[in-house]
Amino acid sequence: MAWLSLVLFLPWFLLLGTLYWLFPRQPRDAPRRLFDATALVLAFVLSIVAMLWGHHIGVVQDDAGPIWRQVLAVLYAYGAFLAVLVGALLLRGAWLARRATKAASKPVPGSS
Repeated sequence: MAWLSLVLFLPWFLLLGTLYWLFPRQPRDAPRRLFDATALVLAFVLSIVAMLWGHHIGVVQDDAGPIWRQVLAVLYAYGAFLAVLVGALLLRGAWLARRATKAASKPVPGSS
């Protein structure tokens, strides 16, 4: 039953992952695709680990009802997924800005 939270949140993860992948639209080169794919795979894997951890915490607490296992699993999975995506957004923004600055400072051949 621990996997129920992943099944229920998979459409939402797909929507957030698609938006992360598509925006900003440029630059869309190989290093950017590799960075984005790595971030999405890491977010998905860590959400599974967090989901299992949250479910386990719900199981070992005697005073929690059976629904709290699923609630903790969903909260932990969603939190892990969002944490990785927000971190990747911040890193990607800084990385793209640094690349744009570096590209703008390159001398254009024949302009000297």
